[in-house]
Amino acid sequence: MTQQSGGPGLGLGPGPGPGSVAVAVTEGMPILELAVPCHVFGTSHPDPGVPWYDFRLCNLTEGEAVPARQWFTTHTPHGYRELVEADTVIVPASADVREDPPARLLEAVREAHDRGARIVSLCSGAFVLAAAGLLDGRRAATHWQHAPLLAERYPEVDVDPTVLYIDDGDILTSAGSTAGIDLCLHVLRKDLGSRVAGSVARHLVVPAHRPGGQAQYIETPVPPAETDSGLAPLLHWAAERLHQPLTAPQLARQAGTSVRTLVRRFHRATGTTPLQWLQAQRISRAKELLETTDQPMDKIAEQCGLGGAGNLRLHFARSVGIPPSEYRRAYRAADGGAHDSSTAAPIAASGSAAGSCTKVGYPAPPLQG
Repeated sequence: MTQQSGGPGLGLGPGPGPGSVAVAVTEGMPILELAVPCHVFGTSHPDPGVPWYDFRLCNLTEGEAVPARQWFTTHTPHGYRELVEADTVIVPASADVREDPPARLLEAVREAHDRGARIVSLCSGAFVLAAAGLLDGRRAATHWQHAPLLAERYPEVDVDPTVLYIDDGDILTSAGSTAGIDLCLHVLRKDLGSRVAGSVARHLVVPAHRPGGQAQYIETPVPPAETDSGLAPLLHWAAERLHQPLTAPQLARQAGTSVRTLVRRFHRATGTTPLQWLQAQRISRAKELLETTDQPMDKIAEQCGLGGAGNLRLHFARSVGIPPSEYRRAYRAADGGAHDSSTAAPIAASGSAAGSCTKVGYPAPPLQG
């Protein structure tokens, strides 16, 4: 398989375009994971000067109509041969991870990989790659709910339940649902650069780039409704004083109640404690400052009430899954799509960057209370 001359991506076909992308369509697969690659790779870029993908929907069974979930039927004009000859093969989520993948699908992804294709799985599509033996000895991502089963069924696979996606060069795997968008945009950035990826991301109204090592989900307390028994004024008051070392007694005094009563009301409204909520707001404020300012880490930490830069790095990585410096780089690289792919893709093809950014098991924040 010939790589595009000068192209940053892996396994690109000959000629001026980024090669062919084939999506393996199977009966009962979730609509979202199927729609994501269709939109990212199958929709022509609005700039006519940008060479685009030869996109294919491939059905490995007889007939062109494949029933998917939620009463949808997918028209698939291509078959087995087009799938195995593609430069990039995408395997969306499986219909049921408890069932063995179709033998013909396993045969197809093995043959495509042997020919030099780049293989991408979305969500539980990792079960197909694992069953085909393509993930043996590799790190792999899948939906966090499916990670224990994947690890149990395929112990030779190093399953990481925390990250959004993993780029291991010729094999790329993503977590569930919208993490598939992140991985597809990552592939697009590698192939055509950050300007094109940024344009597609803006059309999707999603961030142009989230590092693969970012946590799949972040525990963010739900704020109380404005009508919730007087808590809203306290939250506004505290949010304006994140730089101060607020304590539970201070919050209780401001609310005109006891600490015990405040904790009980807070837990009833948000499912968390006042100090846990406060810490989440500090991390959220840090993210905002990292995205919108050039302030050094110690200044950001001071404004967020996190003390110094070291404390910021510790708690940011614990909450978000990546260091604040990498979080800032990701947004700067995607800002306006002005950077080329050589500087705008901080995750290495080997996946080492993603591997170094898993959530860190640090102790709870040293909040006063």
